Amino acid sequence: MQRLGRNQGGYHGDRIDSAAVVAGMRRDAARCGFMEEVVDADGIELVFFKRVGGGGPRLYLSAGIHGDEPAALLALAELLRRDAWPLGAELWICPCLNPTGCARTTRENAAGVDQNRDYLHGRSPEVRAHIAWLERQPRFDLHLCLHEDWESHGFYLYEVNPDGLPTASEAVIEAVREVCPVDTGAIVDGRESALPGILRPPLDPASRPEWPEAFWILQNKTRLGYTLEGPSDWPMEVRVNGLVRAVEVILAGIPRAS
Repeated sequence: MQRLGRNQGGYHGDRIDSAAVVAGMRRDAARCGFMEEVVDADGIELVFFKRVGGGGPRLYLSAGIHGDEPAALLALAELLRRDAWPLGAELWICPCLNPTGCARTTRENAAGVDQNRDYLHGRSPEVRAHIAWLERQPRFDLHLCLHEDWESHGFYLYEVNPDGLPTASEAVIEAVREVCPVDTGAIVDGRESALPGILRPPLDPASRPEWPEAFWILQNKTRLGYTLEGPSDWPMEVRVNGLVRAVEVILAGIPRAS
């Protein structure tokens, strides 16, 4: 595995046809028995998948909130294609939260808003529509937000776990390093790393003037979650494999819904 060295001042790696990827996810979701809901966000179409009734753990997954992180969409597409979820799992999946940014391969949406800093104030119609949709759903056992980082030296993750529940973070890092480099720096994404590749951010709402998606979900929908960050200066296959492996390890040890 060798770093490509393309990302100078931003993401300059491989691009994807995000609309085609989402169309493929819609076909796979239908094949696997998911219900689809399409929400209009001021003329922007947001697609959501749901499969319930299994009585098992309630899982939330999302991707595509930053349009310059294409491996996140491809990893979620691969997970949907495999349809290998825990027994009885109930699933809520957001395949592409920023369609205009993904089409342009830009972090922000077409209006220039970083949607993953907009979950406190709701300036963008996409975030307002997503929150309204989330408010209609039950609580989840676990949330997983798939991302990439063009500056990263390898895969890393954010763990949000205010109740000190058992987590899979260390197992994830060990499994991912078999298929993808891991960022082992003492400082990762501007934060001190608790363990190699593992970040545990402050969770006090007063300390966060701009809320990412995962922080809103923590406050409103679940007490355990991970933001998974692939290293986007590596080949696409490496990044996708790292994200998929991370999700697989986490899902292998999740608790049941109460």
